[in-house]
Amino acid sequence: MSQSPDPQKTGGGGASAPSPPLSFEAQILALLPQLRRYSRSLTRSDAESEDLLQDCVEKALVHRAEWRGANIRAWAYRIMTNLHLNARRTVARRPSVGIEEADTVAETAPPSDPLERNRLVAALETLPKEARAVLMLVAVEGHSYQEVADMLEIPLGTVMSRLSRARQALRQRLQEENVIPLRSPR
Repeated sequence: MSQSPDPQKTGGGGASAPSPPLSFEAQILALLPQLRRYSRSLTRSDAESEDLLQDCVEKALVHRAEWRGANIRAWAYRIMTNLHLNARRTVARRPSVGIEEADTVAETAPPSDPLERNRLVAALETLPKEARAVLMLVAVEGHSYQEVADMLEIPLGTVMSRLSRARQALRQRLQEENVIPLRSPR
């Protein structure tokens, strides 16, 4: 029996041939929905979150040589977190008035239940930014505590305590506002 020299080129690998690894760009592309949600949770603004997402993807693509091939998701989240923190520091040094204060701009599409959404957003905004980031990464994005610790470069115990405090504060705030109480997923 003759065997072709390269089963990948001939397509005769069948089910036993492993799929080729995704390119760097494809891996970044696959992360876009998660990065978009995380950027929205950090900025609390659609426009700013899109800018942050674009900056993050651009920086990841420009600095792809710095990625060591370990965990691209944690690497991308770290880039986004650092970009957000740097932007907040810049704004603190040079305050300005944003478009959010404009009275003439109309909201394009109202949320399905504006009262509930506004209460939830208000409750989330009362959380410290560090606790909100941990809560969003664990509860919304579904990352493990260890992944969040790696992404944010903080100890595992800090992740757990911030998450516990964030959940408790959110639960208490929503109960005060007479919104359906949240349960801990245990």
